[in-house]
Amino acid sequence: MSVPATVQRVHCPTCGRYAERYHSTEAVTLRTQCSRCDYLMVSCTKTGRVIEAYAPSFAPSLLAAS
Repeated sequence: MSVPATVQRVHCPTCGRYAERYHSTEAVTLRTQCSRCDYLMVSCTKTGRVIEAYAPSFAPSLLAAS
């Protein structure tokens, strides 16, 4: 029997809109995703290391210009 993930409503670090954060106790992962800008980050809750990340609207060149 699998344990469902806990869901939190958080602000997206990329666009600032509401995103969802899923805490999975069984898989020991933390997944944050935003349907507005397609942001995704999956990290390990034990080590804090990033397992997967995707942010197509994030452009480092735009940050360097400001």
